[in-house]
Amino acid sequence: MKFIAAYLLAALGGNGSPSADDLKKILASVGAEVDDDRIQLLLSEIKGKDLTELIASGREKLASVPSGGGGAVAFAATGAAGGGAAAPAAAEAKKEEKVEEKEESDDDMGFSLFD
Repeated sequence: MKFIAAYLLAALGGNGSPSADDLKKILASVGAEVDDDRIQLLLSEIKGKDLTELIASGREKLASVPSGGGGAVAFAATGAAGGGAAAPAAAEAKKEEKVEEKEESDDDMGFSLFD
């Protein structure tokens, strides 16, 4: 991912076709580890392709990927479609989770600034 980010930074900086040395300079400037094989693989895969088209096709692929965190919502939607009794139970469970989180954060794990 860091190699892709370095490539995109170089492209945003006005370099239409960043080289391996350009990517190495960017990565070295932030202290990231440089892997020549991965840089060469990235450059070979991108060679001759339009960056905006690559981003657009990647966006389409990401749109179909489930992104977690919606388990309670999916459960509530499924329960509501099946009979309606599960949706209120899911909402109550979600409220209870929020209350528990607040209690944990107030505890500060037993540490205090003045102990």
